[in-house]
Amino acid sequence: MSAATPLPQERRLVTAIPGPKSQELQSRKLGAVAAGVGTTLPVYVSRAGGGVLEDVDGNSLIDFGSGIAVTNVGNSAAAVVEKTTEQLAAFTHTCFMVTPYEGYVAVAEQLNELTPGDHAKKTALFNSGSEAVENAVKIARAYTKRQAIVVFDHGYHGRTNLTLALTAKNMPYKQGFGPFAPEVYRVPVAYPYRWLTGAENAATEAAKQVIDQINKQIGAENVAAIIIEPIQGEGGFIEPAKGFLPAIVEFAKENGIVFVADEIQTGFCRTGQWFACEDEGIVPDLITTAKGIAGGLPLSALTGRAEIMDAAQTGGLGGTYGGNPVACAAALGAIETMKEQDLNGKAQRIGEIMLGRLQAMQEKFEIIGEVRGRGAMIAVELVKPGGKEPNAEATAAIAKACHAEGLVVLTAGTYGNVLRFLPPLVMPEHLLVEGLDILESAFAGV
Repeated sequence: MSAATPLPQERRLVTAIPGPKSQELQSRKLGAVAAGVGTTLPVYVSRAGGGVLEDVDGNSLIDFGSGIAVTNVGNSAAAVVEKTTEQLAAFTHTCFMVTPYEGYVAVAEQLNELTPGDHAKKTALFNSGSEAVENAVKIARAYTKRQAIVVFDHGYHGRTNLTLALTAKNMPYKQGFGPFAPEVYRVPVAYPYRWLTGAENAATEAAKQVIDQINKQIGAENVAAIIIEPIQGEGGFIEPAKGFLPAIVEFAKENGIVFVADEIQTGFCRTGQWFACEDEGIVPDLITTAKGIAGGLPLSALTGRAEIMDAAQTGGLGGTYGGNPVACAAALGAIETMKEQDLNGKAQRIGEIMLGRLQAMQEKFEIIGEVRGRGAMIAVELVKPGGKEPNAEATAAIAKACHAEGLVVLTAGTYGNVLRFLPPLVMPEHLLVEGLDILESAFAGV
């Protein structure tokens, strides 16, 4: 697909999902690809754009996943296509550590400007979110001369050995892959829906518990960094109770601890702001980004206070492909698109529509325990009727029903009981509404 030939923005089913060509490709996948690489919905995509995915059988599906919050600007956004095409024709690689190029510097300048805070900042570029998080740990340790890293219940930070140590959920991420990196400590998060004494107490009580655990079990003077997602992604789109994050930031500041905001899933207009931590005026010391940064190309970044970012010795940061020139060109095109099309405003509009419809569904369907999220990062947590026991079975059944009707939805949550919605920020409203209609029918059928 090119920018000149956009896909029709319509749901169209011409075969069962998945269709015969997708089934044939899935058979080939099972024979050629490692079994550990799973697939949520085995429809094989041939084209994508706007709010739809077109598969090899000619079906057109509504996309409520965005490749897990990656295609915020849509697939093959015009500015991304234009800039990457130009870069491909010029050169594909030199390695920035050998002979550098302007694109890397330009992306760093954009991130230094866009991320929260008006202090002097610097940026380093990598390939994946896991790499960005690992380098945040490296830099925090180099800067503080400390070792301990504090993370939170329900957090997700990646699939490498160190980031698996930081990640909370065992299956499927950690099972059988240990031992994991040492000096990682997990503390509670202010999860309003499941806080035992009530949501109104979550922020104060959770912050007190966190600070008490750090002081008693680790020693604040030993902590290099506290790392948290401002809205936890894989953990179930958990938005910590208001006041919790500011309390943790203040504790970190008082004790010389580097506060790291993991904005890999929440960044780049996804929540209706450039970065989710802006909602409570939080200015992190370091911020990790990836996913939505480059319109679908592999790129990640670590941005932060210049004095912290400069703590690593020359040669201590980098990687052969980090800040690849084509990916940098894509990032510049994606950021340009976000600004020109006011994707923060579009994310806010998506949130208004989705929250209104989902809250109405909550009144009708007892299994919807909570509707939560901001902007175009929305979720529903499903429970068994009459209480808050997680309902993973209904979650899987509803996702399956949506898939059969041509709506791509994702699940999440420590308990496997959360449906999460991440539509492209450029999705036309009629597709958003149609997708919600399909979702409501799926709830009615459970």
